[in-house]
Amino acid sequence: MSDWGPVVIAVVLFVLLSPGLLVQLPGRHHFVEFGNLHTSAVAILVHAIIFFALITIFVIVIGVHITTDS
Repeated sequence: MSDWGPVVIAVVLFVLLSPGLLVQLPGRHHFVEFGNLHTSAVAILVHAIIFFALITIFVIVIGVHITTDS
């Protein structure tokens, strides 16, 4: 059996937390900007910290598991 939970959670969070795709914290002109497709080093750092915190919560603390029979 394969555990696909961490892989699915990581891919979804990576897409949702890509800076500038849906939301950017901090933005270039405002604190929060939506869908501007621009980024900065600070925004990359903030999104990486949020990604690490959420992946830790979902995979380690909650323990999301999606198993498949091979």
